[in-house]
This record gives sequence, structure tokens and C-alpha cells, in this order.
Amino acid sequence: MMDGPGSPIIFWFRRDLRLADHQGLFEACRSGRPILPVFIADDSVSGLGAAPKWRLGLGLEVFSQALAARGSRLILRRGPAAQVLRDLRDETGAGAVWWSRLYDPQARARDSAIKADLKAQGVDARSFAGHVLFEPWSVSTGSGGYYKVYSAIWRAVQGREVTAALPPPAQIPPPAAWPRSDDLQAWGLGAVMNRGAGVVRAHVIPGEDAARARLDGFVETAIDDYKALRDVPALDATSRLSEYLSLGEISPRLLWHAGQRARGAQKTGAEHFLKEVVWREFAYHLMYHAPDLLSGNWKEGWDRFPWRAVADAPEVLAWKQGRTGIPFVDAAMRELYVTGRMHNRARMIVASYLTKHLMTHWKIGMDWFADCLVDWDPAANAMGWQWVAGTGPDAAPYFRVFNPDLQQKKFDPDGVYVARWLAEAQADPPETALSYFHAVPRAWGLAPGDSYPDPVMPLDVGRRRALAAYQLRSV
Repeated sequence: MMDGPGSPIIFWFRRDLRLADHQGLFEACRSGRPILPVFIADDSVSGLGAAPKWRLGLGLEVFSQALAARGSRLILRRGPAAQVLRDLRDETGAGAVWWSRLYDPQARARDSAIKADLKAQGVDARSFAGHVLFEPWSVSTGSGGYYKVYSAIWRAVQGREVTAALPPPAQIPPPAAWPRSDDLQAWGLGAVMNRGAGVVRAHVIPGEDAARARLDGFVETAIDDYKALRDVPALDATSRLSEYLSLGEISPRLLWHAGQRARGAQKTGAEHFLKEVVWREFAYHLMYHAPDLLSGNWKEGWDRFPWRAVADAPEVLAWKQGRTGIPFVDAAMRELYVTGRMHNRARMIVASYLTKHLMTHWKIGMDWFADCLVDWDPAANAMGWQWVAGTGPDAAPYFRVFNPDLQQKKFDPDGVYVARWLAEAQADPPETALSYFHAVPRAWGLAPGDSYPDPVMPLDVGRRRALAAYQLRSV
């Protein structure tokens, strides 16, 4: 099949569910050719955890509406991506298949094979940037390697030019006839969430418009105090844009330019916000150059560390349920179950408690987050867990063990965050704390009137055990 000036372009959407600042879609619309937007539920979708799969369904619903408002529609198909694209080309006579690049090893292998197959058939196969600010291969050290320390990559990219964001298309040229589409509801993307879906839904506003509103509101009201207040979990002091970045409902370039404008306006927290954008870039940089980051210890010398790898051990179940007896840890785990998110400071605390005090392998925590987070991101999740566990790119010259009680005294001294999420021992617990018991599986048998548990692992005992294991890890 040869590409022709009037043949349709199949645009394969993945984690780029937006219209504004979308390089591939912009180029497709500029071509003047008919465009067939398609989303494919292949193994990469069926393999998602419960919360990210449910959140994807919400994003697809809103994105479908945005396309319809511009005279287009989103075609939904299920199956292996190569076969689905082949079928669509046969049905529509499309001579081109375009998409935005992804960087995880599964997507790279799939996309490379599909591109080679399409080109061999004379199909115009193109991929475009857009999920990161800087393509991973475009950032390298003086010796041509990849950066392994965050501060170094920040210095390398902070002054780079980032081109202006692209406008959304006013209209998307439709084909003469539309191929059939699956029904989104029939896919059942939220089925595994069970009754938790109704609870989490109150805390999620999907879509590109919501992402832009969140960014605008953050820059207007919170970025000035971002550096000072971002570690206080009781406050709405962070951007909370990771959920939208995960599905590409907003581009990192829009965040970058918003941060630069705020810095130009002397907003004191703007540079720290830009650094967090680059922290995400660093995660993708590592995942691209060291794809084993997703499955194995990034640092050498950790394979003999005596982590336990029993995902249903009683102490691990207590951690998942927010019943460890450590209030800051439990509050954070319940926030996760109710909202699908967790404050970043709290993520570090619960990860440290699992991997250090409970001596449980970081992959068990990473997998639990992958099941529960609406902002799940393969690179950020893996790097975050490895950073806390000590196996990742943490440049600290010591074995970091967070003390949850001290962290609470520092970042939640009045107990506002803990009271928001722990119902036990409160005469009149808030709805946020009570809603946890409406979200969790009934099989857990939990109720607000339950007694709060004693610690499954006393902090001093767990710390001493972890430090001893660290000293012996390479003996």
C-alpha cells in the first residue's frame, strides 16, 4: 500500500490524550488529509493495574468528547496493535500511521516492530515527540553516556531552549466514512475497582481542560509558596499534575513554560517547580538508558540484600490496609485508597517503612502503587521506589531510613493530615476518614469502630535491623 496525498492518516493515540501542544496531531492536521484517531486496547492496557486502568477509561471518555467537538471521533479497537492497525488500513485505505513516542521497554519493542512492518509495506509510519521535554538520546554527558545523578542532568538542561507550545486544531479533517468502533463501556476498564470506583471518582477530574485549569490555578495561587509548603501533606500546595502527565492530558512543555513565566515574575517557588519537571525527565532518562530499572536493582551490590518477597505476608497486608500502627504511614496508605493519589512526602515515608522497617522488597511496593495510583507512571514509580529503597539514583552517601514519627512532627505537627484519614479513636471522624471503609474490599472486614492496631514493627527495632542488613549486604 502506497501513501497518497488524499489517503487517510491513522493517528494512533496512546498516552497523549490531548489536543493542545500535540506535535503529531498538529502535523497530521496541517497535512490536510483525513485523520482517523484510534485507541487500541492491547496488552499494555489489559496489563494495567486497577486504578490506572479505570482512570484511563475516564480519560478516553473525555477525550472522545473533545474530538467530537472538532468534527472527529475516537475509534476504539481491542487486540494486538499490529493486527488492529493492519485491519484498519484494509478497511479505510489509510496510507499512513502516525503516533507519539513512548519510552518504556515494552512500548519501544512493540513500536519498533510495528514501524518496521509498516514501512516494509510502503506505509508512511512516523513517530513524534511529546511525552517528555527532551528526548532521552538528546541528553548525554561529556563522555557520551547517560546521567546517573539528578543534579547533573538539571544543570545540563536548565538552560536549554524549549520551543513554544503548539495550539490545538480548530477542526480535525474527518474521513469520508468512519470504520466501526468498540463501545468504551463494554471494555469494562473500571470493573476491577469494584465499589472503590465510586469513592475515588469524587477526587478525580479527568481531561485536558481540567489539567489546564489545574496548572493555571497552581501558578496563580500556589507556585510562590511551592518550595516552602510542598512537603506539608495537609495542604493543597502541590501542582497535582502527575495524573494528567501520565495520560498525556497535558504536555510537559506547557508546565515548563508556565514555570518559566512564573520565575520571570519573581515567584519564589518557580525554580523548584521546574526542577520537579526535570525530575520526571530524569526518570524517563534512566528508564530509557537502563530499562532494567523497572524490574531489577539499578545500583550494583544490592542483589544480596535480604529483602523478603512475600506480597501477602501479614505485615505487608497491614501496610497495604493502612493498619501498621504507625499513624503517618497508615494515613498515607488510606489517602491512596480513597483518592488514588498520595502526597509525595508521604510516598517517601511509606516506601521507606516497607523497604527498611519491614525489610520487604521494593518491587512489592512498586506493584501495589501500580495497582492503586491514578497517576501511575512506569518511570516515575520505578525510580521513586528504587530511590527510597537505596537501590536507585540517590546520591546520599548513607543508608537513608525515614522515621515516620519524626516526619509527622516535622510536616504534620498538629496531626491535621493524620486526622483527615484515620477514623479510629476519633469520636467524630471526618468523611475523608470514613470513606476509606466504603472503598476497601469487604473481604478485609474493616470498620471505623475497630481498635487502632499496635505497631507491626516498632520503629527502633526495624531501623536497627535494616542498618544491620545494610552493613552485611556485600559480606
